[in-house]
Amino acid sequence: MPNGLVSVIIAVHNGVPHLDWQLQALAAQDYKGEFEVIVSDNGSSDGTRGYLEALTPSFPFRWVDSSGIRGAAHARNVGIDAARGDLLAVLDHDDVADPHWLSAITHAAEKFDAVGGSIELTTLNSTEVATWRRMPPPEKRFETFYLPYAQGNNFALWRTVVNKIGYYDEELIGGGEDVDYSWRIQEAGLTLGHVPDAVVAYRLRPTMHASFRQGINYGRTSCQVVRKHEHMGCPNPSCLTQIPAILATIFFLAILRNPWLPNLLSPQPRGLWAHNIGLQWGALSTRVRFLLQPKDAVGSEYSTSRQIRLSPTRNRSS
Repeated sequence: MPNGLVSVIIAVHNGVPHLDWQLQALAAQDYKGEFEVIVSDNGSSDGTRGYLEALTPSFPFRWVDSSGIRGAAHARNVGIDAARGDLLAVLDHDDVADPHWLSAITHAAEKFDAVGGSIELTTLNSTEVATWRRMPPPEKRFETFYLPYAQGNNFALWRTVVNKIGYYDEELIGGGEDVDYSWRIQEAGLTLGHVPDAVVAYRLRPTMHASFRQGINYGRTSCQVVRKHEHMGCPNPSCLTQIPAILATIFFLAILRNPWLPNLLSPQPRGLWAHNIGLQWGALSTRVRFLLQPKDAVGSEYSTSRQIRLSPTRNRSS
């Protein structure tokens, strides 16, 4: 158990009523140490702040304004600055942490620079919707073709990590900021652990359209992250080879895996199919943009001024 205060940071945008589930889950934690909760409000318009001001939680609790820049990355960065603890634990507002989550993730953090936990899909989703994403079993970490990563809604890191590698990349809006941050941690020679018994119940998008839109965002930002890390050794095939491959995958999904095929042909669940189509479409549009524009003109993730702004020079809240 860390000797000092643990800061739990929750990025939120229009969080009512789901945020209440997460706060109740934190109140039910079996963790014996001291922790605070920072709710970083990324421009909510649903009365989230007023709702929070009426609460009297059993733990130290603060609302901070992160409406200046859209996206979870900025909300988490503002939360990091407001946090008083040296161990920073990160959750999303619409999920639910297991009662043992904070104990498990803080215990594991004693051995690593940063840690991530496992994700389960059955608690917060219908039987059908729970089939719309694929997650590794709890004992397996989240792998990629380059380096493993920790899911952004179940993550903890020491403040020394921020001091060394900087903040979340605020250019990554809609996803990918967790993969980018995990890769940066490992590229800097720091350790990233996995904690099977630090479990968070993940709330999936409940409609095909929402799953499709999320897939588009993930497909777009995945290309941005790969390109950003190419200079560190991340494989990044050329757009001329990737664009035909993506088009072939879209064709395959649309014709041979769509959910309206007979069951004997093993179609994908409709939400998973929509998500995968979205992934490919987001990747396709981004690869086309990369092809048409010079590398240094695509995305300000290559901007020196942006990197300076994302370095750890922010003032911590008192």
